[in-house]
Formats: sequence, structure tokens, C-alpha cells
Amino acid sequence: MYVPRRTASTGTRDRVLAAVRALLEEGAFHSSTVEQVAERAGVSRASLYQHFGSRLGLVDAMCEVFDRNPALVALRGTVELRAFCEQVVEFWATEEKVLVELYGVAAVDPAAAALVERQTRDRHAELRRLLRGLGADDRHAFALLAVLTSFETYRELRRRVGLSKAEVVRTIDEAAARALIPPR
Repeated sequence: MYVPRRTASTGTRDRVLAAVRALLEEGAFHSSTVEQVAERAGVSRASLYQHFGSRLGLVDAMCEVFDRNPALVALRGTVELRAFCEQVVEFWATEEKVLVELYGVAAVDPAAAALVERQTRDRHAELRRLLRGLGADDRHAFALLAVLTSFETYRELRRRVGLSKAEVVRTIDEAAARALIPPR
């Protein structure tokens, strides 16, 4: 977990994270230097390093931003399958531009890879919690739901198949409900 070296002022922290988000949404974070992030945020390079430590610290701080996303907050308390599917899709939809960049460069950018790994671990933990609550805590159901609720599945259905957000929710929910039926 990211631990700041010094508590950043809210204004500085917000400006830096806004600059990181903008660069991610533009598809330019991977090719940007920490100096360019600092310049865009209107802070000194030394201040950025002092508050975030590194590129990895910047991306880890984005994880904290994601953790406050209303869809993820709602998802953590969800005990019903359809509501879970709705919140997963809502999170993917609200953070899509940023996540496309991070997932796209994860193979070559350690900071992005760390974020993707953390996000996947967190989603898997929530899936296990949901499945325990539904009394369906088995490997088969978990495997199917892990695939169904992945960002890759969301992107495939939304962008390549052309489904609306509501159709993605319905498709994932129906497939997830079938996944909970024990195999013969």
C-alpha cells in the first residue's frame, strides 16, 4: 500500500492526481516523465517526489482514488448478484479511459502492472465474499464470475460487440446467474 513520505496538502495532492488522471485519459501517462506530471500539476518535481515518492507512488495514489469511486463503495456492501454486476459495470464505465491506458501498458510499465494486479486482487476478494454470502463458494463459480466481471470482458462487450451499458449488465448478470448453477 502507498504510504506518503509526508502528508501532501490537499490542493497539491488533488492537482497532481488530476494531472495523472488527465495524462491517463489522454493515453500519455506511460510516455510522460515525473517532471512532466509535476509541470502539468503546477508543482515542483521535488515536491512531487517528496509527496508520492515515484511513478509507482503516483499510480498507487490513483488506486486510492478508485477506492472512493461510488460504484466500488456500493459494490463492497452488495450481497445480491445483479447489484454486484451493475456496480462492477458502473465502475468500469466511469473509469474506462484511465483503465484502458493502465491495462494497455501494464506489460511494460511496472506502476501500471501493480495497479492492475491490485485491482484484480481486490475484485477477486469481493467475488469470494459475494459467493460465500450466496452459498456458492466453489472454484467453478469463482472462475466464471472472475471472467465475467473482468475489465477485458466489459471492454469486449461494450466496444467490440457494441452493447449498451445496460445490455452489458444484463448479459453479465444472466451469465453469472447460470454460473451459480452447479455443473452436472
